[in-house]
Amino acid sequence: MFKVIVVGHDGSEGARRALAMAVDLARGGSGVRIVIAYVEQEIVGKGGAPMPVTADEIEADLRREAEALSGEGLDVSFHVHHAVLGGPAPPILHIAHEAGGDLIVVGTRGRSVLAGLLVGSTAQRLLHISDLPVLVVPARSTA
Repeated sequence: MFKVIVVGHDGSEGARRALAMAVDLARGGSGVRIVIAYVEQEIVGKGGAPMPVTADEIEADLRREAEALSGEGLDVSFHVHHAVLGGPAPPILHIAHEAGGDLIVVGTRGRSVLAGLLVGSTAQRLLHISDLPVLVVPARSTA
């Protein structure tokens, strides 16, 4: 059904659940490729120089995860996009278009109902801007 699944990943537990869902979908199909999309957010620091907000360890961990999944026989690649403004949703969509993606999978951040309306801001933004299907993997129920 889906041939290229793009997973927006930020190292969070929600993103790990999203990747696990993408892996399940890939294993259920034939010739499915997974693209892990990581957006390194930067803010402008003193003197106008960008300052990374995220840690290099996240990128290294995601690269290792992609290699481990590839070692299990899955077709997995890893893409990094550096962004100063606009948040991660537009770069994830850009990566999906470049990769020929036909599904974007993201997790939720587990925010409160008032703060996040049950959906993390990146997932919510993707639902509004994407011309591709977006699968939002919810947090585990505590009930």
